[in-house]
Amino acid sequence: MDSAGLSLERMRTFVRVAERGNLSMVARELGVGQSTVTRHLNELEEAVGVPLLSRTTRRVTLTDEGSRYYTNCLQILRLVEQAAEEARDARQAPAGAVRLSCTAALGVMHVTRLIFDFQDKHPDIRVDLNLTDERIDLVREGVDVALRLGPLADSAMKLHALGESHRLLVGAPAYLSVHGRPERPADLSRYETVVMSNVAGSDRLVLSSADGASLIIPVSGKLRVDHGLAAREAFSAGRGIGPAHLWLVHDLLDDGQLEVVLGDYRPLPVPVSLLIVPERAAIARVRLLVDFLVAEISKLPGIRPS
Repeated sequence: MDSAGLSLERMRTFVRVAERGNLSMVARELGVGQSTVTRHLNELEEAVGVPLLSRTTRRVTLTDEGSRYYTNCLQILRLVEQAAEEARDARQAPAGAVRLSCTAALGVMHVTRLIFDFQDKHPDIRVDLNLTDERIDLVREGVDVALRLGPLADSAMKLHALGESHRLLVGAPAYLSVHGRPERPADLSRYETVVMSNVAGSDRLVLSSADGASLIIPVSGKLRVDHGLAAREAFSAGRGIGPAHLWLVHDLLDDGQLEVVLGDYRPLPVPVSLLIVPERAAIARVRLLVDFLVAEISKLPGIRPS
């Protein structure tokens, strides 16, 4: 292996090509000629001693060795960036970008507003907010912090449990006036349910009674949605009943557009967590945003300690 060819510049070029899959696109982004991009890749492969990319006329893809090398390059480049940022943070007020990924509906309804407040306190910190319900690879996507709802698989990320998001069964008064109000959980199987297609097990309701008993009710509906805001609209439009996070519908409940169904029975609460890329946790601006979110998320409707 020729270590002289392992420059950070070549690694950055390789990472961009791996992510874009197109040499000319990367050349335009970097403001260089395509021949320069090709030269960087050739020199890097020569230095490493194995092919990293498979090139066709239409697409550039990673080889098995390239995929492993890409992951290592990401870590190296992030560490280099972190070292420079920590040095700057030691001499001046925190500045720069923090990349935050957030569950989509929660982000639109509440987190965006919280970010406004955070930036009013820290005007030199830029927040790149990515709203998605997909469980993305934080390192691969260049994300520093992720705010997530639901159980999390084992992860190498630093986990900060924020509590649980409590839910209610809700429906529009107009819908319930026409179809009647269920008197017991078993009645729910006869009602239209707004189903979340991206939530596992959404064809059944798991309810907990006031005395702690658990019930499982099969449900179905003609409307399936994959976004919390779409479910919110469906509930208020009288398209059916279903479980909803309190933070999603608290205002609709307050002004009477929705009402609670079977208030003695609640859907199980959902964990709320922050995932933090360990190598980024010590950076001042990341730490500031994490501390801010820990304090503020717990104040949202229905978010309670575990």
